Order: sequence, then C-alpha cells, then structure tokens
Amino acid sequence: MKIIIGNRTYSSWSLRGWLAAKQSLLPFETELRVMDSPEWISGAAKTDMPSGKVPVLWDHGEAIWDSMAILLYLADKAGHDRFWPRDTKARGLAYAMCAEMHSGFAPLRAGCPMDLQRHAPRFQPTPEIMADVRRIEQLWETALTRFGAETGEPWLFGRFGAADIMFAPVCTRIDTYHLPVSDAARAYVDLCLAHPFMAEWRAEAMKEDFPFTRYDVPGLEKR
Repeated sequence: MKIIIGNRTYSSWSLRGWLAAKQSLLPFETELRVMDSPEWISGAAKTDMPSGKVPVLWDHGEAIWDSMAILLYLADKAGHDRFWPRDTKARGLAYAMCAEMHSGFAPLRAGCPMDLQRHAPRFQPTPEIMADVRRIEQLWETALTRFGAETGEPWLFGRFGAADIMFAPVCTRIDTYHLPVSDAARAYVDLCLAHPFMAEWRAEAMKEDFPFTRYDVPGLEKR
C-alpha cells in the first residue's frame, strides 16, 4: 500500500489517514506531495488523486480517498478491533463522534488551522471557536468517563483507536493556539501528542521547509 499525503505541518486530513495506516500495522509507503507548489497548483501533482485532495490510499491499483474512508477501509482490512471498541454502545458512540468530527467544527477548522511548526500564545479565540472546543470537551468527557475509564487505559475508548485518530489534529490545534480547556482535556491532549505515531509525524513535520502562506494566522510564532 501507499498513502499520499500533503505537508505534515499543515495537512490535518493527511495526518488522520496516515495515523490510520500506522494503526493498521499493515506495511505501507508514504509519499508526500508539496501543497501550493507549482505542480500542486497546476494539477500535475494530483493526477493520481481522484478527488484532487489528500490523503489518498493506493492498494493494489485501487484508490481510496478521504481520511474517513481510508480509516474504514483499513478497519475492514486489518480488523475492526484495531480501530473500534467491541462493546456495541461504545462503538455506536465512537461512530457518532468520528462522524461529527469529520463533518463539523467549521469555526475551529477555519480559525485555527493546523500548524505544527509555530504557535500563538496570545491567540484570542472567537466565541464560535470556543463553542466548538466546549463541544469537543463534552464528547471527550463522555467517552473517557463512560468507556475509557472502564478499561483502565487512557484513550477515549480504552485502547488507541479510530476516535483518537480523528481527534488527533484537534489536539494539535488546542496546543498550537493555547486554547483554554479543562485539566482533563489538557491531559488527553498531552497524551495524544506524546503517542509514538504522533511524535514520528511531528518530527518529520519540523524538518519541512516548504513555502506555504495559505494558513497564516496573526500572532503565530516559530516554536
């Protein structure tokens, strides 16, 4: 298998697809396409991207695009227990949380784009951004209280899985923009950022030196 990603520093959807590939434990290659490069803008870098976007997973000549589709495909291929909790009620909540993350939280996405090389310690979030953050805190608290704590493991549903993958870019946003969250939410953010897969992604992101101005936010500083 091969997964095509965009800039690790900025591409939150690429991060989700890549984390799903790592979680599958199946062998795969990673190919980076530099976003906003001349080849990207002209479309020459997108000829094998059916939607024109990253990530895309190629498996034996078949393309699977969209991070959620990639996650579902890899769960079918590697085993659902690697991604989803076994308990029916827990699995239902995990499905709903992943779907809400996939389709919602537009103010947080637009106002706090992922940026792993910089941070904004004086960022002032809008009420709409903070409403998204409070909703995410509520979801995390529900999962951690009802299902995560039962297993004795610290992830949303016990073991690291699909929900943690889908919310991983949110953890980077909370960290980058110093968004105010509860102690429990901050502990989960720190746990997620310290995961070996996340540490590997961030280490590679810090090496990137690609011109990219689309996500410039006032107040961002180099780490």
